[in-house]
Amino acid sequence: MNIHFIAIGGSAMHNLALALHHKGYKVTGSDDTIFEPSKSRLSKHNLLPETFGWFPERITNSLDAVILGMHAKADNPELLKAKELGLKIYSYPEFLYEQSKQKTRVVIGGSHGKTTITAMILHVMNYHDKEVDYMVGAQLEGFDTMVHLTEENDFIVLEGDEYLSSPIDRRPKFHLYKPNIALLSGIAWDHINVFPTFENYVEQFKIFADSMSRGGILVYNEEDPTVKQVAEEATAPTRKHAYTTAAYSVENGKTLLETPEGPMPIEIFGAHNLNNLAGAKWICQHMGVDEDEFYEAISTFKGASKRLEKITENNNAVVYKDYAHSPSKVSATTKAVKNQYPDRKLVACLELHTYSSLNAEFLDQYEGALDAADKAIVFYSPDAVQIKQLDEVKAEQINEAFKRDDLVIFTNPADFKTYLYAQDFKDSVLLLMSSGNYGGLDFNELKSVI
Repeated sequence: MNIHFIAIGGSAMHNLALALHHKGYKVTGSDDTIFEPSKSRLSKHNLLPETFGWFPERITNSLDAVILGMHAKADNPELLKAKELGLKIYSYPEFLYEQSKQKTRVVIGGSHGKTTITAMILHVMNYHDKEVDYMVGAQLEGFDTMVHLTEENDFIVLEGDEYLSSPIDRRPKFHLYKPNIALLSGIAWDHINVFPTFENYVEQFKIFADSMSRGGILVYNEEDPTVKQVAEEATAPTRKHAYTTAAYSVENGKTLLETPEGPMPIEIFGAHNLNNLAGAKWICQHMGVDEDEFYEAISTFKGASKRLEKITENNNAVVYKDYAHSPSKVSATTKAVKNQYPDRKLVACLELHTYSSLNAEFLDQYEGALDAADKAIVFYSPDAVQIKQLDEVKAEQINEAFKRDDLVIFTNPADFKTYLYAQDFKDSVLLLMSSGNYGGLDFNELKSVI
């Protein structure tokens, strides 16, 4: 097949382009800008556009399909040309469904934990040499790409994102996969620019549960009351399996998972990750992996990229980087680190970076999110607020939202860096939570000053 990508440089899009290239498809693409690592990875396989920009003349009847990325606009010149020619235009999730219609589709959904659960499942499958197709939202150790597609594999494991499919398809991505096996990990209001109320957000998960294929299996976290309600009311699944957080203990900074054979040391930690592990175990068992096989494999799982990722450790301190940005993730991650290192001072730095986190109407959702930290720091950029065309956010509003009198707030990257580098990190854990980089913080440089 001859496939053209409009906005090929995106994290998800370039991985799909690489997967189709490896599958033997002819792949071309356009974008107005492409950043690393997408740029180098596309260049390595001669898929990087020679010139950045949109070129409608590249859209011809020789194309079998066009895949449209979220970065493109609805009036994109190449998109308009594709419509004019009557070409088949797919969103990213639509095309993944087309590639997996004959497979058993396993979809991992939830406001939080879905990347980690998907990564756990793939780690277990890879450990036991069980070949599956997949799409996951983070680069994983031992995997070349975030997307892998074949003709022969029976299963495909998909991370089920609830965000929109494309500029011209406003349905959440996970509504399009029609899973045979699905998991719901948790529901906590997010993406408020698209889902203006919590009720509207929850409705998307109800639609997901009812979009399952006939005879499907729904695995769900019954410790989340909203998930429990959605799962119990769902009519599409034939079977439902509830799970709760796996039993564990922490001894001398090491987490021990309770198994039928006794306590087993594992690499990950935190109640939220042990909850993720319990869900992943159910899914793996439905995919033909025995419980003891699961335990053997999961003992070596070190986590998904940017999810409680240890970036340095010495005699003084440990430093973790985490993608957490929504209130529930920030709270869970902060508590997990404090529980893992109860005798150390926890310095937690949160960057408010996403549309939701910078929205004044959403800020009060962060109440108590940093309470587990001994020292709590919030960084945000007023420029980012302006770029997202949001109302001005003042430090007083953030202070009031978090309900923490000793909260330290920065809006200037240089001031934040100076303050951070001046801290005494003896017997400390530094936790950096952001989907950005604090206005340009060099994490490698940070390692040398801790």
